[in-house]
Amino acid sequence: MTGVWLQGLAGLLRARASWLLGLKPYGIGRAYADGLAKKGLNVVLISRTQSKLDTAAGEIEAKYKVKTKTLAVDFGKADSATWSMLKAELAPLAVGVLVNNVGVSYPHAEYYEAIDDQLIDDLININIQATNKMTRIVLPGMKQRKKGAIVNIGSAAATVAPSGPLYAVYAGTKAYVDMFSKSLDLEYRQFGISCHNQAPAYVATKMSKIRKPTMDAPSPANWVKAAIAHIGYEVTQCPFPYHGAMWGIVSSAPLSVVNLYLLHFHLLLRKKYYKKLEREAAKTKGQ
Repeated sequence: MTGVWLQGLAGLLRARASWLLGLKPYGIGRAYADGLAKKGLNVVLISRTQSKLDTAAGEIEAKYKVKTKTLAVDFGKADSATWSMLKAELAPLAVGVLVNNVGVSYPHAEYYEAIDDQLIDDLININIQATNKMTRIVLPGMKQRKKGAIVNIGSAAATVAPSGPLYAVYAGTKAYVDMFSKSLDLEYRQFGISCHNQAPAYVATKMSKIRKPTMDAPSPANWVKAAIAHIGYEVTQCPFPYHGAMWGIVSSAPLSVVNLYLLHFHLLLRKKYYKKLEREAAKTKGQ
């Protein structure tokens, strides 16, 4: 099955009429747009800020000589009219690859009862609902054409880690993405459609708050280079080699030890956050 799909993926990359539909014009989303535009796919970018979309689209067109389309959408506030608009705008396009990478996380490690209701709503609406809705929009066309790839960006917080203390809702939404991907892949492989949960650990992005790439926290471009090479293989993936090795180590360690480490590590992150707030408050008071 993998061999058959790899031929199908190659066909998508050769078909200039095919489109990549990516969410967010920066970070992993932008890197995916660059990576597949380089291979000849046209690009649809969807994000909240039109000015950022316009800048990214202009750069991609100039560098890779492909077509682009932009749609400004705030997925945290999306309603039935939003989804109807997206369906209508995307209907004429032969979307070959969908990258569901829009997502939010906690601003800092925190106990469940202390996070606010709006954050819970945003985590569910953006991390789960947007993935569901965008997938439903593109699936009929992929099924009719008998080829396509749906790439859901999950997280090592749910795929590698056995639990997510102090990030419970975020980890829960990414666990949903993993099971959704596995189930959808089994449903639609018979129609030539592959579905993947690509789970990064730390990547040097705005969400992770890591500014400079390191060996264990690659740049978005390096992570995506590995991710594109893994499309068509296993459903649940940690495509970056260092992250894959970490997955193997965690999987072989005693569950109680890993859970204890995660709890203490996240408690330490929480403590550091509040210490920083205290220092900032003291500095402001002293001015």
